[in-house]
Amino acid sequence: MTVPAWASELITLYESGAAAQFLCYGNVNDRLLMPVAGGAQTLGSFTDFLLKVLLPRFDVVLSYDLGGGIRVLQGGEVFTQWPRFKEQPQLPRDPAAAVDLLGHYFRYIANRERLGRGRLQVACIVRSADLLAPAGVGGNDVNAIASQLRDWASDGLLSEHAIATFLVADNRNDLHPLVANNPRAASVKVPLPDAPTMAAALTALAPIYPTALRALAAEPTRPAAMLAGATLSAIEALLKTREYQRQPLNDEDLSALKKQLVEKDCAGLIDFIDPMAGGTRRTLDDLHGQDDLKRWLRQDLALWRANDLAALPMGYLLCGPVGTGKTFMVECLAGEAGVPVVKLKNFRDKWVGSTEGNLEKIFRLVHALGRAYVFIDEADQALGKRDGGSSDSGIGGRIYGMMAEEMSDTRNRGRIVWILASSRPDLIEVDLKRPGRVDVKIPLFPTGTPAESLRLLRALLKRRGLILADVESAALEPLLPIWLTPGAAEALAVKIYRTVKTDGLDVAAATRRCLDGYQPPVARAIMQFQIGLAVAEASDLAFVPAAFRAL
Repeated sequence: MTVPAWASELITLYESGAAAQFLCYGNVNDRLLMPVAGGAQTLGSFTDFLLKVLLPRFDVVLSYDLGGGIRVLQGGEVFTQWPRFKEQPQLPRDPAAAVDLLGHYFRYIANRERLGRGRLQVACIVRSADLLAPAGVGGNDVNAIASQLRDWASDGLLSEHAIATFLVADNRNDLHPLVANNPRAASVKVPLPDAPTMAAALTALAPIYPTALRALAAEPTRPAAMLAGATLSAIEALLKTREYQRQPLNDEDLSALKKQLVEKDCAGLIDFIDPMAGGTRRTLDDLHGQDDLKRWLRQDLALWRANDLAALPMGYLLCGPVGTGKTFMVECLAGEAGVPVVKLKNFRDKWVGSTEGNLEKIFRLVHALGRAYVFIDEADQALGKRDGGSSDSGIGGRIYGMMAEEMSDTRNRGRIVWILASSRPDLIEVDLKRPGRVDVKIPLFPTGTPAESLRLLRALLKRRGLILADVESAALEPLLPIWLTPGAAEALAVKIYRTVKTDGLDVAAATRRCLDGYQPPVARAIMQFQIGLAVAEASDLAFVPAAFRAL
């Protein structure tokens, strides 16, 4: 029987005696693939997986959660022989009383074996353990519960016997530090389904949803790769809806459906950047100028497609003045690469531990996608500081630590490429933008000459159906400002379009009117300062146009 890697690790730790308490976190609320008789597979909950795959030979399996209290899932006839249960058969629901009773039962099992009355294998599954012993919540009651949960793994009387405990939580960082940092407990991360797991799930679900999977069941590998990163629960809910509507899923549906499913599961923590914005796929050809940069990026993409990962960067830093098109460049890179681009949204939370839990969830998603770009805009604000200080209760420092560890994990090379963007790269911690985390620093600049400004403006006007003839352009060129960013040029093109439509002027006259007395949206001193920062950060002077190298 083949089990997933996380379950195989858990089995090894238990059977070797290395651990008997397991902090199970990650994708624990999803449906999981379980082997059944005849080599087939079916879906079940995490508790079902433990019961039917890992614990079928255990004599007693108990569970506890705040809503359901203590329940006997397996071996009721053995559990009811406990003298204390015979005296008080009503099992408590209150967390302090329940944890205390479970501890007493484990000690009874250990003492029973020591007295030579036989060895019993006992397991206990504590669901939503982060509600029982949450991080960031003080008080004697919570601390006492956390201490007892820790003792289940640390008490020598218990650890020498066949007693396994499973503390289940969405995120490890949501657990009380006494529990989460217990060296005698093993942390087991349950990942989101990868492409092979998704393919096996689609095969298992095909007989149940024949109409919904009619077009995909014959070759599940392709749709599985497109759906990687979504939960099996979300996929199953989608299939139920499509089966009810008698609507087969097609390849054309998958990208949009995956985006919806993943963003819903991540509860607003991420966005997928759409390279098809505006109805056509953007590529690096849509970038204005930057020929040396585009050549470099295309070489990276060629290495990536050839699976030659040794020279691939771990990450990029996009830096330049505000409005120079950092997000637009990521959209173009996404379209050129043909891989998902995940944009981190505001993952910070006011509750202690929630921010770290949100980051854990994001990391799980990114790992499940296979190959992906991870885009962090305003990185100087989002990535935290090595010394977070006391003003934010240390959240900035913890974010910094988690991001630094994840970005430097060499196992991610060729799978996850980090893209940081900032107009103030000097405010990003040096360690976070060093080689090994960010290998290529890409400066983005405004136009350096009136001729460049004119070409940019003409291109944006052309998108709106407004054409400037060459003769008219030559007359207007001296009026064009330098240091025109794509963002400022976009606003200027909109103003020209409005003038044409509302005042009835031709394009050249409207352009001349809008350029008369034009004021840049960003002060020159600020623009010069941010250009200087971008020049200083560039990892290759070939990325810096001659007009800006003196800065």
